Amino acid sequence: MSAFFHGVGSFFSHLASVHWQYLALAVLCHLLRTAAVSRAWFNILRASYPDRRFRWRSIYGAYVAGVGVNAVIPARVGDLAKLYIARRRIPDSTYTTLATTQVSLTVFDFTAASLLLIWAAIAGVLPGLSVLPSLPDANWFLIHYKLLGNLLLVFFVAIIVGLILAAHRIQDFKNRVARGFAIFRDRELYLRRVAVWQAADWTLRFVAIYWFLRAFSVPANFHNALLVQVAQSLSTIFPFTPGGAGTEQALMVFMLDAVTDVDKSTLVAFAVGMKLTVLIVNVIIGFGAIAFMLKTLRWREAAEADKAAEAARGGQPAAAEAGAPRP
Repeated sequence: MSAFFHGVGSFFSHLASVHWQYLALAVLCHLLRTAAVSRAWFNILRASYPDRRFRWRSIYGAYVAGVGVNAVIPARVGDLAKLYIARRRIPDSTYTTLATTQVSLTVFDFTAASLLLIWAAIAGVLPGLSVLPSLPDANWFLIHYKLLGNLLLVFFVAIIVGLILAAHRIQDFKNRVARGFAIFRDRELYLRRVAVWQAADWTLRFVAIYWFLRAFSVPANFHNALLVQVAQSLSTIFPFTPGGAGTEQALMVFMLDAVTDVDKSTLVAFAVGMKLTVLIVNVIIGFGAIAFMLKTLRWREAAEADKAAEAARGGQPAAAEAGAPRP
């Protein structure tokens, strides 16, 4: 995070030279891609809950709420907010199935990101192992690898113990997981209603990066947009800062510096400026969705209140809370 905030100074020193019309186009592309991803998730949910009534706008709100929380809180906490709001909007849904639909949503992204990283490895644009210790999140990871290893061991042991204690409920768990993967039972449906939207998402990613590059006077072409996307994909491996702030910018500057004649201060301004712009937009639409849908910004307190209310009713969510149509 210190590396990120250090780069903020470079961003503000270059603020006068920003091409605002290109920045506006980049923001528009970013907003369109959030709509595309939420539409793909909506269609996955429809396949998982074909007999339930819920609207795309509710799922869009849940998705951008998660994006907004992830923008300011590390370790993917926003995913919990996303699932919580979606559960309120889909009658009789379960967190197990909703979480599984998120896994279904990552299949396309994982494939696309893997192909992109393979290209980067073949093209020789990835940073060498000697560079990793200088990256903010990677440095923390390398220093504390023993602690992380122990935490992972405890985590897996807890999972095994939990499965043993809940053996009698495993079949119900398997059914809920299978429901989350229902979209894959019809390959044509998946390609037509999910893959197409996610392909639109990835296309809009590159278009948005192109306009961000132009906005900050960095050579804008498909190759450089690929490098920026590779940096963004790599930064998600170390989720110790909100949105990978710091690591992402260091990777961008390292990769772009090798293929452009732009001075490093301009590259830092671009990397930080793009991150700040996306972060601000995500926070505005994300917390705006939380305030509109939950009537409060304290979604965790609302979740705890709902949990207590469900316990009092014997585990059954109220119709209004679960997302039943309202007049």
